[in-house]
Order: sequence, then structure tokens, then C-alpha cells
Amino acid sequence: MKRIGLFGGTFNPIHLGHLRTAVEVGEKLSLDSVYLIPSALPPHKDSRALISAEDRLAMARIAVEGSGLFQVSDVELRRSGPSYTIDTVRHFKSRFGDASLFWIVGSDAFLELDTWKDYQSLLDEIAFVVMTRPGFPAGEDLRDAMDVFIRSKISGGYRSEASGYFHPEKKPILPVRVSLIEISSSRMRELIRAERSIDFMAPEKVLAFIKEKRLYL
Repeated sequence: MKRIGLFGGTFNPIHLGHLRTAVEVGEKLSLDSVYLIPSALPPHKDSRALISAEDRLAMARIAVEGSGLFQVSDVELRRSGPSYTIDTVRHFKSRFGDASLFWIVGSDAFLELDTWKDYQSLLDEIAFVVMTRPGFPAGEDLRDAMDVFIRSKISGGYRSEASGYFHPEKKPILPVRVSLIEISSSRMRELIRAERSIDFMAPEKVLAFIKEKRLYL
């Protein structure tokens, strides 16, 4: 049975922090592949800060060209309306019905899961992998925050074990410690607008794409 990670985001732009943490999740969970899924119309983001979904998709493809782990999906660009995770998960379940699927998310986003569309149904559909994030709780602090959130917002039926949270009916929630890489898309955009270097923050071909198309200026 294949093990497939699904990693959604605006990727505005994609950078080495996204890629390195996804590689580490892939190794720790023995994933066969990780799908990068750029969001077309993210419901929790200010769309005015986004460049076109087509350019963000192109950068994701450029970033992982030749990789044996990564795939890039345009499923959210092919749907009209807001890019809801529940719709994306159901698409991949219908495509890979016999695979074990894992939704990869940062701890900051996970702790806002109760604001997502049909979030209770998400935990019926797919396991969550919750990555540590720079500037947010980690270690025991993260476990404490997740304990409170899961029991108050998702289900008191989850039991906590060393490897994660498990429920008799819902899918598991798996905290994963990854490298805390201090790179963010927002910081990259700030540097570009200030005409400062973003060298070594993203793959070279992505940097060249940004420069050639004069993105974020």
C-alpha cells in the first residue's frame, strides 16, 4: 500500500523551508511521494497579497523538477470557487483509494483547524501530520497546546501516545519535529520589495523565475 503525503499551501513563493521540511516528513513517515498542492483561492488568505495561481504552480514545478519524492498537483486551480481542503482530500481519496494519505500542515495552521470548512469531516477522511514551525510552540509546549485543542475542538475520544493522537473512529494526528528553518514567503516578498537579496532562500531556478517575471515588486 502506497503512503502519500499531501502538502497544500499558497507557496507565495515556494522556498527551501517548504521543501526541506516536506523531505523530513517523507523520511520519518516512509512516504512514497509528497504532492505539493498550490491553493488557487485560499479562504484564509488575503488574495490581494497573492500573485497568480499559475505563477505559483509554475514555481512549485520548477522547484521540484527531477525529484524522486515530489509531485505537483494543479487540482485546486482546476476547481472554481474557494480552495477548500476537504474537496482536495476527497479528490485524492478517489484517485488513490487504496493508498494511505497524510495531510501535512504546520502547527500554526493546525491549531486553527476549527475555522476550516467541514473540519470534523477532515479527520474522518485523512490523517494529519503536524510539523513544528519557527516562532510557534514546539516540544512539550506544542503537545500541551495540541492536547487542549484536540480535546476541546475535535474530539475527547482521542488518546495521546508517544507517536501521536489516536481515535477509534477518526484518523490519527501525528506531530512531527522538523528543522526550524527561518525562511518565510512573507519575508521573501518583503526583501524583494526592498530590492534586497533573496539568494539561497529558494531553489536557484525559482529565484531566476521570480527575477525574470519581476514578481512581488
